Amino acid sequence: VQLQASGGGLVQTGGSLRLSCAASGLTFTTYTMAWFRQAPGKEREFVARISRGGTTTYYADSVKGRFTISRDNAKNTMYLQMNSLKFEDTAVYFCAADRSSSVYVASASGMDYWGKGTQVTVSS
Repeated sequence: VQLQASGGGLVQTGGSLRLSCAASGLTFTTYTMAWFRQAPGKEREFVARISRGGTTTYYADSVKGRFTISRDNAKNTMYLQMNSLKFEDTAVYFCAADRSSSVYVASASGMDYWGKGTQVTVSS
């Protein structure tokens, strides 16, 4: 199984980025997908999660209204559209896959597979 996150970069405060997570080696439609992030010196934190069919989403309060998670099951790819970026959004962003069908879960401990992460840096 491979989860490849991409799309990170350097952006100014208020800017936008779109992250992608390409999945291979698994039946994508049977996995709930999620984004997490980890800033230097901090624990990994939940960002957003999306159901297998893409119809149900769940967000951390810190990104609600600014970030949008989506997926294209035909392309085995998940996305994170990040708008109105803030300095505190700076982190390495990871995508993860979970066999569980539960969507309203913020824990990282139950995820089955992880990607390597992509760096997002927001300059103030």
